[in-house]
Amino acid sequence: MNKLVGIIKPFVAALILSSCAQIATVKQTTPHFAPVGIQGSELNAADRQLQDAEKLQRSDPLRALGAYLALAHSAYDELGHHPTDRGARDLYNFAVARCIEVVEHTPLDPWNKSLAVPSPDGEYLVTAIRHRAADRDPANYNIVPADSIVIGGTYFEKRITVPGVGAPVVAMGREEKIDFRKSYASRRLFAAATAIIRFDNHRARIEFMEPFSTDKVSLNGHTLPLAADFSAPLALGLVTERPDKLGLVRLLRPDKYADTARLTRLQPYDPNRTPVIFVHGLQDTPASWAPMINALRADPEIRRRYQFWVYSYPSGYPYPYSAALFRHELDGVAHAFPHHKRIVLIGHSMGGMISRLMITDAGDKLWLSRFGKPPAQTPISGRERQILEESLIFNHRTDVQRVIFMSAPHRGADLATNWVGRIGASLVRMPVMVATIPITVISAAATGPGAPTIKRFPNSIDTLSPKNRFVVEVNNLRITPGIPYYSIIGDRGRGDTPQSSDGVVAYWSSHLEGAQSELIVPSNHSSPRNPQAIAEVRRILELPD
Repeated sequence: MNKLVGIIKPFVAALILSSCAQIATVKQTTPHFAPVGIQGSELNAADRQLQDAEKLQRSDPLRALGAYLALAHSAYDELGHHPTDRGARDLYNFAVARCIEVVEHTPLDPWNKSLAVPSPDGEYLVTAIRHRAADRDPANYNIVPADSIVIGGTYFEKRITVPGVGAPVVAMGREEKIDFRKSYASRRLFAAATAIIRFDNHRARIEFMEPFSTDKVSLNGHTLPLAADFSAPLALGLVTERPDKLGLVRLLRPDKYADTARLTRLQPYDPNRTPVIFVHGLQDTPASWAPMINALRADPEIRRRYQFWVYSYPSGYPYPYSAALFRHELDGVAHAFPHHKRIVLIGHSMGGMISRLMITDAGDKLWLSRFGKPPAQTPISGRERQILEESLIFNHRTDVQRVIFMSAPHRGADLATNWVGRIGASLVRMPVMVATIPITVISAAATGPGAPTIKRFPNSIDTLSPKNRFVVEVNNLRITPGIPYYSIIGDRGRGDTPQSSDGVVAYWSSHLEGAQSELIVPSNHSSPRNPQAIAEVRRILELPD
C-alpha cells in the first residue's frame, strides 16, 4: 500500500504543478503622460496642470477632477480643429483616464446624479450616459483605466491595444450576474470599454463605448478611430477569478463541479458576427485558450467577423457525456439567440473529440452496437436511460459550419492505457448521477456482438483509450459531408511525421483523412499556445464562410 501511495503522490503532484504556472499577472502602476507632438511652452503648461491635478487627487479630489476636465476639454477643442493631432489625442486620453480614476477612488458619483465640479476654467456640470440594461450601466462596475495596470505572465507575451481616441478601461462587475446562465455571460463580467467625455461648453458628459461593437467614434464633429485595450480585461479576469485552478479538481471530482459545465460568451452578443467556440481538453479549462484569444484579437478583420465563446466542463466526465452536455448548451444558445450565425468549433485534445461528435451522424448505431435492440426495446429506464441515450444517440449539428482540431486524439492516446493513465483513472470520482447507473442492468442489456462485461462506468481517461469501444466505433463513422474540418498537429519540432507525437497524442491518432488542411507545428501537446498554430487558426478564420 505504501508503495502505491508513493506512486500516486508524484502523479498528483505533477498534475498540480502543471496548472500552477504564472499564466497571468496584473500590477498596479502610476501612469505618466508621455506626449507626442506637444512642445515648448504648450508642453510645459500641460505638465504643470497635470502635476497640480495629481497633487490634489488625495487632498481635494473634486478640484483634481476639475483640473483633469479642463485639460480634457482643451484637448477636445484642439481635436475639433485638428483631428489628426496626436499630441492633443494623447492628452485627451490621459486626462479622461484620470477623470475616471478620480471618480472611482472617491465617493463622487456622476453615474446617479449630476455633479458640479470647480475647475481653473470655471465650474463643470458632469453627467453620464445611463443604459437601461444592467450590464451596460457604469454604476454596476468597478472601472479601472487600462493605463494604470501592467499585465504579464506566460499567456500575455504581447499586449493587444488599438491606438485611437478615448481612454481604454476594464469594467469589472461589482457583483455576480444573477441571470448569467440565461444570457450565457460570465458569472462576473470583465469587459473591455473605452471612456469618452464630450463637452458642450462647460457641460461634460461621460460615455463608455464598446470596442467589440465599434471601432469608430464620433467626437466634436469628426469620426475618429476608437482606442481599445483587449488584453487588460482578459488578464484581469484570469488573475481575479483564477479559472485555471479548476483544471485538476474538475478532473478528479467532476460531480462537485457539475454546475461549471456551460457555454460562456466573452464579449457582447452580435448577430452579425460568427460565434467561435473554444473547447478545452482533459485537465484543462478555458484559461488555456487565453494566448490564442489574445493573439487573434490583434487582427481587426477577425474582430469584425467573429465573436468568441468558450465551452467549459468538468473533464473527469466520459467525453460522450460532456458532448451531450455541450449539445444542451448549444440548444439553449439557439433559443436565446435564434438568429445567430453558424458556429466555428475549435477543439483541443479531448475537446477535439467532443467537437467531432458535433459533426458526426451516429443515429442509433452506437446504441444498437451495445444493446443489440432499439432503445424502446432495451430494459433501461429513468434518468439512466436518458443519460445513455443522450451520450450514444446523436446526429450532426446543423448550426456548426466548420471545425478546427488541435492535437485531438481521434483514435485515442496510449497515455490512457499505461500506468499513469490507469492510476489517473482510478483517482477520478465519477458523478453520482452517472456512477449510480446500474452497471449490472447495462451489462445484462448489452447483448450486441462482442459486448464486454462492464465492471464500472468509464470516466474521461477510460474513454481516451485506443481500445475503448466508443472511440473505435466513432472512428468507423463518417464525418458529415459538407462540413469542412482542419487539423493542427504537434511533432515537438522533431520533423519525424508520420512517426511523430506531441508527447501525448501520436500522429496516427490525430491525423484525419478528408481534412481541408493539416499543419504540423513544432509544438508539444499545448498546441493552442504555439505561434504557428495560432497563425494557422487565423488563416482558417480568414477564409470565406
